Amino acid sequence: MPKYVIEREMPGAGALTPDQLQGASQKSCSVLRNLGPEIQWLHSYVTDNKVYCVYMAPNEEMIREHATQGGFPANKISEVKSMIDPTTADVK
Repeated sequence: MPKYVIEREMPGAGALTPDQLQGASQKSCSVLRNLGPEIQWLHSYVTDNKVYCVYMAPNEEMIREHATQGGFPANKISEVKSMIDPTTADVK
């Protein structure tokens, strides 16, 4: 299943309280349950003014539907084509 990185412009995101982050997470999970098992939230990175989320979904349209139903911005959606990490540098 394709993996996507979603960039969400959310001014002040880095200042959200643990309770606010929990509420956003609960809303996202509720929408995911309604959309069904085809879409999965893997994790998110919260920065000062943006949240970067990693999802697995069959297509970009399902990512956009999640954003619409949850009331979350989805300013940029990029499909992950491959992953690298320090072990990629190892000679085999």
